[in-house]
Amino acid sequence: MTAETAAPAVAAPEAPAVVSEAPSVRTAVVPPALPVAKAVAADKPAKAATEARLYGSRTLGQWIKRVVLLAVGAVAAAGILVLAARGVTTLPGVPEFLERYPGEYHLPETAESGFPWWAQWTHFLNIFLMVLIIRSGYQVRTQQKPPAFWTPKRGGKKISINLWLHQSLDILWLANGLIFVVLLFASGRWVRIVPTSWEVFPNALSALLQYMTLDWPVETGWVNYNSLQQLMYFLVVFIAAPLAAVTGVRMSEFWPKNAKTLNKIYLVEAARAIHFPTMLFFVLFILVHVFLVFSTGALRNLNHMFGGTDVVNWVGFWLFAAAIAVTAAGWYAARPLVLAPIAKLFGQVSSR
Repeated sequence: MTAETAAPAVAAPEAPAVVSEAPSVRTAVVPPALPVAKAVAADKPAKAATEARLYGSRTLGQWIKRVVLLAVGAVAAAGILVLAARGVTTLPGVPEFLERYPGEYHLPETAESGFPWWAQWTHFLNIFLMVLIIRSGYQVRTQQKPPAFWTPKRGGKKISINLWLHQSLDILWLANGLIFVVLLFASGRWVRIVPTSWEVFPNALSALLQYMTLDWPVETGWVNYNSLQQLMYFLVVFIAAPLAAVTGVRMSEFWPKNAKTLNKIYLVEAARAIHFPTMLFFVLFILVHVFLVFSTGALRNLNHMFGGTDVVNWVGFWLFAAAIAVTAAGWYAARPLVLAPIAKLFGQVSSR
């Protein structure tokens, strides 16, 4: 009895069953995991391939959608503005105002018509330099890692090659502007862009209202600008340009860093707050200026500044096209591969 009772207790065949279950558990869990891992690894290139490329903070499709919405909004706003302006012209006293102030006043008898050769050349150089200044300034503002660095020969702070280009172009632009202003006053042609009568303000308002109604004032730029043009050119040459120069110098390496009192009076933060909006003003002015040049008699207007004549032919247009080609070539050439040899003439260029 004792042996029979003990035998079943010892000879229980349970261990092999447990051992056989263990492999079955591993077989059930591990194999499904392997295909999942392979599927995830295989899916990564597919996701990377289908992932849209970002241009700044948005994809190309998002940028297109944004531009389309802005364009539609601008057209709608322009339509409302035109209708509102035309409604203003029907108000009592407005037609009489427009008749009294047609949009321009008579210049002094000493004023000469036309555009001399030096005005044509400084105008072209202004186009060329302004485009590259705006481009390089935007690069300086948005660059994460500069492609190269520049250090002055006499020692000084190392700066990015884009900042070196921006400051070098600024110096050339200021020299070009200074030559223009000197010749402007020396020739007596300053009366073309400097107001000589208080009538400039009501005439400018009249010209603005005419532009807004799309019943634009007659273009007579060869002889006399309308008052709104005169005020805008005066603003660009004698206010916006010096403002850009003064704020740019404050942020540049030319500014004395050890002048503590001067630095407290003229804070670099104030210069930055003014410099960028001034650049945006120039961009807006250029866009509006080019639009009006082409929409108020392109061939004649282009002949004024590029051909030096008041006749209507294609000479000024082709000279303008050549100026744009040169500017585009300068835009393309403004890259480290081309800039480095030029920058080395004035300092040391390094990759870090």
